[in-house]
Amino acid sequence: MSNIYDNENFFEKYSQMNRSVKGLSGAGEWSTLKELLPDFSDKSVLDLGCGYGWHDRYAIENGAKSVIGVDLSEKMLAVAKGKTKTDKITYLLDDITKVDFKENQFDVVLSSLAIHYVKSFSELVEKVRKYLKPNGTFVFSVEHPIFTALGSEEWNYYEDGRIKDFPVDNYFYEGKRETDFLGEKVIKYHKTLTTYLDGLLTNDFQINRVVEPIPPKSMMDIPGMKDEMRRPMMLIISASNQRV
Repeated sequence: MSNIYDNENFFEKYSQMNRSVKGLSGAGEWSTLKELLPDFSDKSVLDLGCGYGWHDRYAIENGAKSVIGVDLSEKMLAVAKGKTKTDKITYLLDDITKVDFKENQFDVVLSSLAIHYVKSFSELVEKVRKYLKPNGTFVFSVEHPIFTALGSEEWNYYEDGRIKDFPVDNYFYEGKRETDFLGEKVIKYHKTLTTYLDGLLTNDFQINRVVEPIPPKSMMDIPGMKDEMRRPMMLIISASNQRV
């Protein structure tokens, strides 16, 4: 997972984003993701790529007994710790592809917009399956394969500046993509829809929900938000571990 979030300039710009300032309510996909989350009552939770820890605190506020948040960014975790007032949350500075836990340790594993920074989805799923309890829940959001396919993640424009369309190319060529995010070069890894869905099914997961979130009506007045209806930007999947 890229450590771009510890870049001073990048982190400063990221901290000014709507989702950074307002938290969950400032994230366009939150209203959709919220509906896919399981009952947290008395559950042990793992958050892979926890960032500011918004989802960790939400889980505790909704009954989770403990949460471990993992992130590779020191700056992200510093903010998370500063916003956290409970000892039920533990933050770990580590790579989500390398950190390891005991078998059957967690009831719920979450990951919000982090897995598209990971090269191999199948290897990550194998790890999640191991430390997720039988019938445990894995809920994650990623950038949509249509959004990541070409790599630029930018619209095509007419000469007068109006949006023409969104380019999709090299869809089945999975792997490294270089994009510009907040004025900085960011490395992500494109994966197909098949990789996500079949990767879960072939690792003993049952898929519960697959949703392509759209902006809520309350955000449609934000500049550029209506354009998000023209192509999918994110994908959210909920699955249950069927391993015996």
